[in-house]
Amino acid sequence: MKDKNHFLPLLIDMSDKKVVIFGSGSVGERKANLFSEYAKVTVVSRSFNDVFFKLEEKYGIKLIKADAGKLTDEEINDIIRDAFLVIPATNDRSINERIVILSKPFGILTNEVDAIGDVTVPAVIKRGGLTISISTTGSSPAFSRFTRQQVEKIITPEFADMIKIQDEMRTYLKGEVPDQKDRKEILWDILESEDVWEGLKESYEKGFNTAQGIVRKKISEKVR
Repeated sequence: MKDKNHFLPLLIDMSDKKVVIFGSGSVGERKANLFSEYAKVTVVSRSFNDVFFKLEEKYGIKLIKADAGKLTDEEINDIIRDAFLVIPATNDRSINERIVILSKPFGILTNEVDAIGDVTVPAVIKRGGLTISISTTGSSPAFSRFTRQQVEKIITPEFADMIKIQDEMRTYLKGEVPDQKDRKEILWDILESEDVWEGLKESYEKGFNTAQGIVRKKISEKVR
């Protein structure tokens, strides 16, 4: 059994990576919805509902109509050979285990439904440039979703705008303030400014203008 303490959260560029999902049930559908936006997805199943056809139209995912239980090892190998991640999500545990076994010689990572595989898929919160992942390493997916719902109440849409302001101000300050310590201090002043956060609730422009005022004041003080 895998040691859950050895799992490390990483952010991976999935744009050129192939993800193969076996099964089109609720789990397969959820995984397809998640990965289609980021990776090259192939789904293998006996049938598909409208969700998969919409994903095919929107993201160009590949749908292979086949019964995984009736595919030969060679046929499965041909499907998964160049995959980065394989997700066995059929309703038959023996089939899922067989797919995992076939994936190993290729060095393919697996996200298993019935057990802890090489990869666990976290609950994800995205706010612009901010990404937060939450996982119990398979112990309680329900608790992951619950935690995500609680965090979403705190991480409001203004967080995405603040990241954008920080990025723009950081770039600007590099050309205006030579000392890195001074730049850091100014950026923190913006982060901790209630006026900036209140401005962002109204509009990005108002929050940005308030932050810009802080920067100008701080630079003026440093020049004196």
